[in-house]
Amino acid sequence: MTRNEIIEIVNEFLIEEIEIEASSLSEEALLNEDLGIDSLDFVDIVVIVERNFGFKIKPEEMANVKTLGQFYDYIEEKLK
Repeated sequence: MTRNEIIEIVNEFLIEEIEIEASSLSEEALLNEDLGIDSLDFVDIVVIVERNFGFKIKPEEMANVKTLGQFYDYIEEKLK
């Protein structure tokens, strides 16, 4: 799966399910501060990642993921 495919899947979910404005989605956007993703949203994100990408997110691995770009990187790395 290419990085662009990862970005497309993640962004579509964030727009449709978490109701984030498409214009807010940039690699530099901070997940919590800029996008308003809270712990309840994160539960939904874990489910969508498991369903679409086939792996479980480990909370300790997400500790240093602060931006949307880092989240894309995390998924891309797990898929290798």
